Amino acid sequence: MSPPVREMRVGVVGAGLMGAEIAFVFALAGMDVLLHDRDPAALEAARARLRLLLERGLARGLYTEERHATAIERIRPAADLAAFADRDLATEAVFEALDVKREVLAALGEVCPETCVIASNTSTIPISTLGAALPADRRRNFLGTHYFSPVSRMRLVEIVPGFDTDPEIVGWTAAMLESAGKQPIVVKDVAGFAVNRMLHAMLIEAVKLVEEGVATPEDLDTACRLGLGHPIGPFALMDNVTSSLCLQVQALLQDSYGERFRPPALLKQRVAAGYAGGRSKPGWLRAPERISER
Repeated sequence: MSPPVREMRVGVVGAGLMGAEIAFVFALAGMDVLLHDRDPAALEAARARLRLLLERGLARGLYTEERHATAIERIRPAADLAAFADRDLATEAVFEALDVKREVLAALGEVCPETCVIASNTSTIPISTLGAALPADRRRNFLGTHYFSPVSRMRLVEIVPGFDTDPEIVGWTAAMLESAGKQPIVVKDVAGFAVNRMLHAMLIEAVKLVEEGVATPEDLDTACRLGLGHPIGPFALMDNVTSSLCLQVQALLQDSYGERFRPPALLKQRVAAGYAGGRSKPGWLRAPERISER
C-alpha cells in the first residue's frame, strides 16, 4: 500500500548539496520536512540555494502545482535531532565516512520513534556495516536509499536492504519514493552497490585514456554524449560531483574489489593540485556543463 504522501513527516540530516535536495524533493511532494545540520550557517545556506532552485524551476515550468510553489515553507530547520521524535522517515546524508555516519545513525536510533524508517544516503558503504550502529531491534527498519546528484533532477534511487531489513519496509520505501517522483530499484548490499560500480569503472577508463593521450576530456565527453547517448560526459560529471569525491569512492571500491578500481595516477595528481572541480573551482573542463542547468 502506498503511504499517504501529504501526511508523511520526513527528517533529513545533513544540509549539504545532497541532503538539502533530498529535503526539497519530499517538500515538493507535499510532505512536512525537517532539515538538520550541526552548523546553523549550513542550514541557512541550504535554504537560500533551494529558494533559488525553486525560482528557476518555476520559471522554467518544471514545477507547476500549488504545492510546488510553497515547498520551501515545508522545510523547517531543526536545531536538535530531538525534533525527529515524530518522523515517519529519517534520512542521513552526511559526509561519506563510516564513523561520521555511524554517529548520526546511532543518534537517530535513540530519538526516532520505533515505527520510523531510518535510511542512509551512502553511495559506497555497505548498509549492514552501517546498520551495526543501530540497536538490533531497529535494524529491520533500516536500509539504504542512494540518491543521485542533482537529486532534484535525477529520478533514480537505489534501495539497498541490509541483512536484517524487513521486506515490507523495502516496499513501503519504494512506494514513498515513487510518490515523490522517484524511480527506485532494489540492489544487493555490496560496496558501491550497482550504479557506482559501473560508473567508476567508466570514469577510471576515461581518465586512463587522457593519461595515454588517446583523446582530450572535451572529446571524450562529446563521444559519450553523441556516441553512447549519455546526457553528460564523464569529465563534466566529475567536475560537477568533484574529482575528490570520485577519488574517495574509487579508494573504497579498490579496498573491496582490488586493482580494477585503483584510482588513476592523473586523478590523484589533479586532486592534489587543486583541480578537483566543484562550484566555481577548476576541474577537467574550462567551462564545465552543469547538470542542474539541463
